[in-house]
Amino acid sequence: MTQIHLPGRLNAPEPGWTAQADVVIVGSGIAGLTAALRLRNQVDTIAVVTKDVLAAGSTNWAQGGIAAALGEGDTPDQHEVDTLVAGAGACDLDAVRILVGEGKEAVEELISWGADFDKEDDGTLSLGMEGGHHRHRIAHANGDATGAEIQRALIEAVRAAPEIHVFEHAMVVDLVPAADGGIAGLTLHVVGEGDADGVGLVMTRAVILASGGLGQVFSQTTNPAVSTADGMALAFRAGATLRDLEFVQFHPTVMYLGPDSRGQQPLISEAVRGEGAFLVDWDGVRFMEGVHELADLAPRDIVAKAIMARMLETGHPNMWLDARHLGKDEWEKRFPNILASCRSHGVDPLVDLIPVAPACHYASGGVATDLWGRSSLPGLYATGEVACSGVHGANRLASNSLLEGLVFSRRIAEVLPGELRPWSDPAADRRPVGLASGDVRRTLQETMTGKVGVLRGAQGLKEAAASLDAIPTDGGEEEVDVTAWENTNLLTISRLLTAAATGREETRGSHWREDFPERDDAQWAGHFDAALDTAAGTATVTFTPAPATDPR
Repeated sequence: MTQIHLPGRLNAPEPGWTAQADVVIVGSGIAGLTAALRLRNQVDTIAVVTKDVLAAGSTNWAQGGIAAALGEGDTPDQHEVDTLVAGAGACDLDAVRILVGEGKEAVEELISWGADFDKEDDGTLSLGMEGGHHRHRIAHANGDATGAEIQRALIEAVRAAPEIHVFEHAMVVDLVPAADGGIAGLTLHVVGEGDADGVGLVMTRAVILASGGLGQVFSQTTNPAVSTADGMALAFRAGATLRDLEFVQFHPTVMYLGPDSRGQQPLISEAVRGEGAFLVDWDGVRFMEGVHELADLAPRDIVAKAIMARMLETGHPNMWLDARHLGKDEWEKRFPNILASCRSHGVDPLVDLIPVAPACHYASGGVATDLWGRSSLPGLYATGEVACSGVHGANRLASNSLLEGLVFSRRIAEVLPGELRPWSDPAADRRPVGLASGDVRRTLQETMTGKVGVLRGAQGLKEAAASLDAIPTDGGEEEVDVTAWENTNLLTISRLLTAAATGREETRGSHWREDFPERDDAQWAGHFDAALDTAAGTATVTFTPAPATDPR
């Protein structure tokens, strides 16, 4: 068990206004908007708050598609097997069976809300193949713009629902615990309202976190700038349990822009390999052959490790994706946005190899939930990437993320109306956290990428922990400072992630320890849980044994 000192709440001005809503949904991607649409006729008032505009989250950037047993001959059982194998023995079997069993109906509902997926000439869904799948089961839209189409359809449906009140440019600063131990409300900063009136108190009977992941913890990521781990951090500060933070998926084929590139990087979807592209090294050798039965379409952790191993072996900063043989028609029809993105960076995939290297892509861990999206705190639910529902295990299967947001948001909407808590008084105030103000983000991100990235080891993790501990948190002024709040959230989750990665002395899925290169079910089948004693201000990261899921 590791202990970390991480007290209370963020420094912020005293609330200058108050409001209330029966349910507040934090986040506006597929998970948040699905929950809102499902709840709109079941509770009196619903508020959706998002830190930017409705379309700014990760859903909008999803390229490949959404996976479900939609095709002829495919079954939930087959989808289950592929999910479990990718998850490397760390999945919750019941959660996986819910995901694949309810997936087809969830996608059909999404279509009924207006999402327009690509179709074959006979009118059936056009289904793609991605890494780790043994079937064509990936529904996609506009070739490689699935997330944008889903986001468009959901936003239109939400805008047409007068019961749903949307607040854009509104950052949740902290959850407000109730006197009885649940959630009583949240503090909300509305950007542009000024220091005096920008922060308010929203009382609520339930909060659904759908705020996305932690991608900005790392210096290279496919995640947008808004992915600063806010939901995970504020849930943790309120006392909710976080689980499996060490399982961060690094997408193997992110366009390499050079050693000085920072922030969101161009993703080269796995679907490109699903259509026949393949990886080669600097000598033109197809190095994935013989590594896995699916070769270039192996699960993401295996491909990312193979690329990193080749990079370390050869001393080169990247490998290459060869998709020249797909031809002009295929590129323009199936991957028009990726084609445009590559060309904007001086690479023409019709004639050039695409430089690729792994970058942070997806957090398989997050706020621990049960099969109905409930967290460990009464009145707090979580869904989508911010949550750890158990479906992804140690490594998410390609295109299961959008499906998870759909399925588990639907399940929250089934139970939440019957579980609405009475309006509660806030608990006694907690000691504020010192803020990581100033220019600290680059140091944090480079530390995490260099020491807690794709390849980890005891010495690097120790150095990372020391470097993170040295980041100053002396910002104590109670003023509006969005950057400092985000930095503090990033620092909180980075420290917890590093502690979990240090404790897991094995290699499993997306967690790769060079000093412990084998998976060890006898010792490490189970979860690292992070929890905060809100009274003492002490965080613990503790291993909880659990039977390994048989990946068959």
